[in-house]
Amino acid sequence: MSTEPTLRIRDFALRHRVAVGVVWLLVLLLGGAAAVAGLGRLDQSFTASGGPGHRANQAIQERYGNGAAVAPLVAVASWPAATDVRTAETAGRFADAVRRAAGPGARTVSFAGTGDEGFLGADGRTVYALVYPGAGKPDLAGLAAVEAAAGTLRAGLRSALPAVRVEVTGVLPLQHDSAVAGPDPAVLAVKAGCALGLLVLLVLAFRSPLGASAPLLLAGVTSAGALVLVEAVARFTEISFIVVYLVPVTALVLAVHRWAQPPGTAGRSAVAAGAAGAAACAVLAVFPAAFLRSVGVAGLAVWAVGTAASLTLAPVLGSLATRTTRPSRLSRLSRLSRPSRPSPTAPTADTTRTAGAAATARTTGAAQRRGGRRTRALPAAVGLALLVLLAGAATQLRVGNPEAHALVAGGPARDGLDRLTAAGVPSGVLNPLEVLVPAGTDAAAVAARAARVPGVLLAAAPAAAEWRRDGSAVVVVVPEEEPMTAAGAATVTALRSALSGGTAALPVGGSGVVDRDLVDGVYGLLPFAVPAAALAAFLALAALTSAGAAVRAVSGALLAAVAAAGALTVLWQWGPPDTGAVTGWVPLVVGAFAFCVSLDRSAASAAGGPWWAGPVAAGAGALAVLAVGIGPQVELALLVSGFAMAALFDALAGGHRTPPGSPARPTYRSSFQLV
Repeated sequence: MSTEPTLRIRDFALRHRVAVGVVWLLVLLLGGAAAVAGLGRLDQSFTASGGPGHRANQAIQERYGNGAAVAPLVAVASWPAATDVRTAETAGRFADAVRRAAGPGARTVSFAGTGDEGFLGADGRTVYALVYPGAGKPDLAGLAAVEAAAGTLRAGLRSALPAVRVEVTGVLPLQHDSAVAGPDPAVLAVKAGCALGLLVLLVLAFRSPLGASAPLLLAGVTSAGALVLVEAVARFTEISFIVVYLVPVTALVLAVHRWAQPPGTAGRSAVAAGAAGAAACAVLAVFPAAFLRSVGVAGLAVWAVGTAASLTLAPVLGSLATRTTRPSRLSRLSRLSRPSRPSPTAPTADTTRTAGAAATARTTGAAQRRGGRRTRALPAAVGLALLVLLAGAATQLRVGNPEAHALVAGGPARDGLDRLTAAGVPSGVLNPLEVLVPAGTDAAAVAARAARVPGVLLAAAPAAAEWRRDGSAVVVVVPEEEPMTAAGAATVTALRSALSGGTAALPVGGSGVVDRDLVDGVYGLLPFAVPAAALAAFLALAALTSAGAAVRAVSGALLAAVAAAGALTVLWQWGPPDTGAVTGWVPLVVGAFAFCVSLDRSAASAAGGPWWAGPVAAGAGALAVLAVGIGPQVELALLVSGFAMAALFDALAGGHRTPPGSPARPTYRSSFQLV
């Protein structure tokens, strides 16, 4: 029996292949069922916890039961040209219709209750009201309730005001319309083409049904096992729902990568990359930010389960595949492109001729390699320059929900937004702020102070009972610009500063502060979290391979992660979609994915893996996410495009760093250091 620890594990798995197969089948079936059932344990708010805005929103939610981090609905009414919308009769009629259509428990505010002309359009005919439905929390169920309330509100207002053109818009209705619009036939054809492309790629690479399905099986068991572990951790600490997007995509790329490795290197590269990736993710998991902790825990689970599957299940599947599988064309090309070695038992009658031929072959091979390096120098330099430029673009990333105009191109909610903007009402009304005024403090005075802040359209202290509870009050502040813009962020900062005087700062909440909390509470930790995670990965990889290989692998992984964020900036902020911002958690998930797959590819390449493994794995990941996620929903499109671009960059990097014909040089010092 081999003394190599990874080989001993492989031999054990092969001797007990039936038991190993049954165990992993149970992980896939039972673990998958348990993972689906346990999704409710994950935090579904997609908000940054711990910040001042989050604490303010929690206090408002606990006391008033709605609003806070959930953006309100905006009811828009355009009256006939001869109507004076400022009269008490007209304003009161609109306010009463809104109140009845909103249902019990809702909070509504409009011109009738405040007299603030900020609720009127510049055309003299358009008015709007803010509606906080009675049910609605910042989780998936609560957001769905608000989206459903939009339809009820729209129908109720149109029934109560038949002579008035009525629309209902808001951040959530806009997102809902983009989700229900569904992909058009062209997009469906692209999705089908990507799914077919994934299957064709795997078949071409592995040349048999079992060979093509094995990486999918490895990805399935890794995803199921990792999600079970993550949900177990979620019993004790807050874990965000974003892990549902990160785990399966990362597991698929790693599985294809591992399956493509030769049996002699697969275990070593899996252990080396698994140790480095797990170390980096473990460091992220200890930082006091829910998103970073979630990414760290999810990555740690994927590395742990994926490495275990690579060491045990992959050899079993490989033993079955070798019985019926022809060598893939890619693997044959990889072998044929390497210099042939003379057999130790070959005849040696003419030793002089043989030695001369060998010397000539060595000289020719060296010349070919030098020529190949010169030929690849320009593409490699161009690729490196592109990655560096994208890394620079990442410094201009603006995190936050995409601007309203970019969420959906058409639909009822977009009609309402267009009606507002046509009347001269700024889009900042979709994300108002809420100030919780404690008992004993004059709410009207607070509203007057807030109204003087630059960038504030209006500030009002409604006197209705639903805006006053137990002596406290809520002041609504409507900014002119959306909070993800530079001007909107400056308004939030100025408002907090203006309300911080006195004995204590007044808590400022609302949907407009969520992005600010994300920047301060999560992205503010990245200058500390990223170097710490990279150092942990370097130490783990250097202990198992060499310092030089570890430096190359970790630096490449960092560059890949930052370049992926830069690509999101270029494509979505500066490109034709013009979203103005990138959903805050998307760059975190995409960056973690890019770091993990780049690290795994580098470790596999250093262990002597085939040159085509990286491009095949990255291509499979890109095709998979495009087949599943491409569509009209902007936030999902952001995530899918980030995954696809990260995979593309890694495929290009893998193709340049380990081209065909380059003999692999394993850099492992000792086999016992691998476990």
